[in-house]
Amino acid sequence: MPEAARTVQRTYLLLILLTTLAASLIWGINTLFLLDAGLSNTQAFAANAFFTAGQVLFEVPTGIVADTRGRRTSFLLGGLTLLVSTLLYLLMWQIEAPLWGWAIASVVIGLGFTFFSGAVEAWLVDALAATGFTGDLESVFARGQAVTGIAMLVGSVGGGFIAQATNLGVPYLVRAGLLGVTVVMAWWLMHDLGFTPERRGGPVEEVRRLVRESLDAGWRQRPIRLMMLAAPFTMGVAIYAFYAMQPHLLELYGDAAAFGIAGLAAAAVAGAQIVGGLLVPYVRGLFRRRTDVVILAGVMGVFALIGIGVTSSFAVALGLFIVWSIGSAFATPMRQAYVNGLIPAQQRATVLSFDALMGSAGGVVVQPVLGRVADVSGYGASYVVSAGLTALAVPFVVLARRERARSDPISPGRPETEVTLP
Repeated sequence: MPEAARTVQRTYLLLILLTTLAASLIWGINTLFLLDAGLSNTQAFAANAFFTAGQVLFEVPTGIVADTRGRRTSFLLGGLTLLVSTLLYLLMWQIEAPLWGWAIASVVIGLGFTFFSGAVEAWLVDALAATGFTGDLESVFARGQAVTGIAMLVGSVGGGFIAQATNLGVPYLVRAGLLGVTVVMAWWLMHDLGFTPERRGGPVEEVRRLVRESLDAGWRQRPIRLMMLAAPFTMGVAIYAFYAMQPHLLELYGDAAAFGIAGLAAAAVAGAQIVGGLLVPYVRGLFRRRTDVVILAGVMGVFALIGIGVTSSFAVALGLFIVWSIGSAFATPMRQAYVNGLIPAQQRATVLSFDALMGSAGGVVVQPVLGRVADVSGYGASYVVSAGLTALAVPFVVLARRERARSDPISPGRPETEVTLP
């Protein structure tokens, strides 16, 4: 492998490490943080829904920023926005703000993450292609998945115990500091390679052109469209299942103040990310198509969520949550390689942002609904309903498999970074 390609991978992994470590410091306690601020379950997940609403509003516009102004610029804007919005979240907690205050803060946090969502992945794929990388793309995504898991494990467990030793606000301060470090490192190390921003005419003309071309490159390709249609169900449920597991585990454990135990939910996902990333090379050898892996993960998720919903055992619930997380973890790199293999470089960030938008749109609807189910019937019932919603995603992936897209077959040794339209 060329040294330049190794440098690109190292930069990618470092940025993933820093952003995930910063973000995950609050993932193990975020729901408890909102409840401590005086919100009900319904209001807490409504606040999370505003976060995903912010992602829906800004996913495509920020993807356009990445495609017209550069992926590095988009990443830096994301880091600065998240730093400011994290401090705003802390302020909302200190003053016990009403729901509308949390709504504003959550939308701004959603904006920050949308600057990241398409830009980082697009930067990686194009930079690898420009530096002569000829390996399989999902192996790189798998390493990123493992690094994400390590950072998430350290951050989520650390955030939980920091909160337990101090208070629920301190992890947010630490997060803001780490985001500052991330911005500095990205400014120093991240440079656009294999991609030159296109700026034709004024801003309005640029937006119209890029949206039109991205629709052609993304939504109008049936295999990509089917994957996008599955995303609202899988991602909407994933966000809820992750955050609801914090209070659900505390309820099963029997100690509402054991914030470190609540952090186990995030730690379980982190460990699954590591295991899932390590399993990808072996999974590649067991399946002929990437969609087969995604379908398997969906079915695993349905049964695991049902089990979480019906069990009254803390250990069983945590174990099934790990199973659900591992399935998602080893399927994600396969899905990323499948979708990226069908997108041209010039519209990559916008198409990936639109893909993320579809998942976020599901979260806007799913989270308040499942939060209401939890208020009325308990967390167990909400996980059973989550299983039903997850099952709705599987038929879309089955239909995508029938399309026999050129990026679907798993062919060891074939370059996966040559992504041109048919």
